Amino acid sequence: MYQQMIFVNLAVDDLEASKKFFTELGYSINAQFSDETAASVVISDTIVAMLLTRQKYAQFTKKEIVDATKSSEVLLALSAESREKVDKLVEKAVAAGGSVVGETQDHGFMYGRAFDDLDGHTWEVIWMDPAVVQG
Repeated sequence: MYQQMIFVNLAVDDLEASKKFFTELGYSINAQFSDETAASVVISDTIVAMLLTRQKYAQFTKKEIVDATKSSEVLLALSAESREKVDKLVEKAVAAGGSVVGETQDHGFMYGRAFDDLDGHTWEVIWMDPAVVQG
């Protein structure tokens, strides 16, 4: 059965530092789709973050490329299988050079935290109680 995928393309200032950041979070780099201008970060079977140098990213758009440390371009949200996994991923991000964004959100049935990566892209990590999601 076909599963639709998402490829999130992000402009980065230092490709090697960004690759190191995401591998320290536990993700892998797909060498087949990576080179000196791009890195394919495998987040799951259906989610891939394409880290592109600003020069490479500019080949795909005529728009100004934002500085994500100063302007919000997108909020990326990843699910987690437990509260503990939310905390663990955010802790890994901070240890790898990222920074915590905002306050922890705890609504009982939903728990979330957020971090900025090295280039200021905001990643939210959210757990939702499966019993509530099932309805």
